[in-house]
This record gives sequence, structure tokens and C-alpha cells, in this order.
Amino acid sequence: MISLTDKAAAKIQAFVAQSPDEGDGLRVKVIGGGCSGLQYKLELDTEHKGDKVFEEGGARLYIDRKSYLYLNGTEIDYSEGLQGAGFSLGNPNVKRTCGCGESFLV
Repeated sequence: MISLTDKAAAKIQAFVAQSPDEGDGLRVKVIGGGCSGLQYKLELDTEHKGDKVFEEGGARLYIDRKSYLYLNGTEIDYSEGLQGAGFSLGNPNVKRTCGCGESFLV
């Protein structure tokens, strides 16, 4: 299961409303890269065959099967602050992150 906070759901809905041609939900992928070997990729998209689809607070999440193995149990939040704004993923499967916080190891 993947969960969204209310702030994250509202931000996804706002992004979809601003760019409806790019997709109707947020795709979250785990890809190779970074110091620790894996990193997240987020983009607006539509449902693809085989996706796990989660809907919460009117926002849709699309996760491919391979990425779901790394993301199961994750909570996605959105925050804005003095050092920037963005989504954060609270992934219980992460064992180690790199110093810059951009990549992780499970």
C-alpha cells in the first residue's frame, strides 16, 4: 500500500489541473542512479497496463510493478519551506541514503 497525505493529494490535483495534457495522476518510479544506487522519479502520467493504482483524496498514483517492490508501505507528503518545496517519500524499505539525500539503498 502507498499512502498520500492531504497536502500531497492536493498538490497532485493542482499539478494535474495545471497540465491536463501531461496526465491525470502522479507516477512514482524507482530507477537506478545516484551514489547509493537507486533514486525516485516523479512525473505526471496516465495509467499503463500492469500499474498498481492508488487513489486518495481525489489524487491518483501510478506505480509500475517493479517499483512497487521498493515502495510498498511508503507515505508521500508535500511540503513548502525556506529551502524549497517538493514531495518527500517516507519509505520504510530504505536501509541507507547518500549524503545529499537524493539516492537510497534497500
